[in-house]
Amino acid sequence: MIRLRPRPAARYGAAFAAALLVLTGCSSGVSGLRNTSAAGASASAPSPDPLTWSACGKNLECATIKVPQEYTEPDGTQIPLAVMRHRATDPDHRIGSLVFNPGGPGVPAIETLRNLPKTSGTPGAFSPAVLARFDIIAMDPRGVGGSQAVRCLTDKQRADAAGTAFDPAVPGGKPLPQLLTDAAAFTDGCVKHQSKRFLASLSTDNVARDIDQVRSALGEDKITYYGLSYGTVVGPMYATLFPHRVRQMVLDAPVDTNLWFGKSLPFLNDVAVASERTLNAWFKTCRAEGTAVCPFGAEDPQAAFDTLIDTLEVKPLKIAPVKGATPGGQLDGAMALEATRALAGDQNTWPLLTSALLAAQDGNGAPLYTLWSSVTVSPFPVPTAMFEAHTAVRCADWQTPAGIAAHKTAATKAVAEAKRVGTRAAYSALNCARWPAPNKDRVTKPLTGAGTPPALVVAGRLDPVTPHHWAENMTRTLDSAVLLTREGVGHGSYGTNACVNSAVDAALIHGTHPADGTVCKTDTPATTRPLVLANR
Repeated sequence: MIRLRPRPAARYGAAFAAALLVLTGCSSGVSGLRNTSAAGASASAPSPDPLTWSACGKNLECATIKVPQEYTEPDGTQIPLAVMRHRATDPDHRIGSLVFNPGGPGVPAIETLRNLPKTSGTPGAFSPAVLARFDIIAMDPRGVGGSQAVRCLTDKQRADAAGTAFDPAVPGGKPLPQLLTDAAAFTDGCVKHQSKRFLASLSTDNVARDIDQVRSALGEDKITYYGLSYGTVVGPMYATLFPHRVRQMVLDAPVDTNLWFGKSLPFLNDVAVASERTLNAWFKTCRAEGTAVCPFGAEDPQAAFDTLIDTLEVKPLKIAPVKGATPGGQLDGAMALEATRALAGDQNTWPLLTSALLAAQDGNGAPLYTLWSSVTVSPFPVPTAMFEAHTAVRCADWQTPAGIAAHKTAATKAVAEAKRVGTRAAYSALNCARWPAPNKDRVTKPLTGAGTPPALVVAGRLDPVTPHHWAENMTRTLDSAVLLTREGVGHGSYGTNACVNSAVDAALIHGTHPADGTVCKTDTPATTRPLVLANR
């Protein structure tokens, strides 16, 4: 649901390095970044042929599988899906295949798997023990990455959207008539570039059916599954449709599937409030640590932040181009707010956030600008290619009111409950309100996964996208599940916390779980101490 390029130290990659360079005034060649039951709605799909693999990287193999566009028409139009396999490093003790979905929706699983060795400490980074015992299987879901990625905008339209000034004080960032015009242009573009039947087929239930086609092509009787964020919608769907095919399942940063499929506007409100809470946690920690540690705002970081956003909106900072880091541009209040929202959502990036805010306060907007440009998928509209797939999948799954009155009411509520972030959430479901390819046979019953082994549900206490009560709701919805909570701020826990890592490894490898309600403490206390004090 939210995605940034890998974050510090190994997690923000080039964006982190570039931001640090502009904070310190150095330069480098480092690259920058820019109504059916669950059992119905499908005829029996023919068994696929075994996958034909070809080497595509160190210990990596790639293949393509063709699946029905609509499983109600198994012999009809077929669509190709991209699949990657990381072979078990200890084949003599191999357990089987582990399928994973890294979230989004819209995040390519293949790209994520290819980059995992470079992103240790990133949510979803598998341990050596798991890599030894499993073939890790990445499938780009239909409409994503190498599986016919959805395209709705031209490069020029996307660039124009990225350059559009948004007003952080206005719900949705623009006057409502302009938002409606933008939604019309977006959805018209989707139909221009894609068939309506393909767009309608992008539902999570079809993704789950695709996974089972991959399982069959692999020759596996059962699969192990790890899903992160939106991947926790895919996992319960698969477990509900194919319970006898699940060996073990771990669901990290879980989504409330009842909200996802049933109440899109309350869903988005929950996301806004969750994100606001993590920003408030940064404010609270900065204030508690005092100016000796966190000098931003002189003990009133909220007031200083609001002043900075207002000032940048009135007079944006010009950003000089830095070779290999940023083409230059300008930083306004809306961009600074978006970068701050993303950085506040992970306590590991709080020092970078403090540094970037101090720099902007001193007239150097390059760090925040560089970090803003690294946001690739957000819960709210951002002009990126990934967001097009993100929107298409959500619209295929969601029930979104078509009448504008419901969206106005939801916008008012979001702004009232999330003072700073609520304007970002407002009207962010308009594309789905006028979606031109309704999915008429989507699964609507609760995703209980009845008949599968107990699932391990892992949730952060302060998650900026998937609030903790969603995890509690998921454990109640699933027929059998154990809840593990990680203290601290961040989206996704496996790969970032030693206690969680041990529990997830035990679940995936041995099928053993901690006691329900177990809590893992943070490995490192959160701090807002800046990495560098720019110009100070």
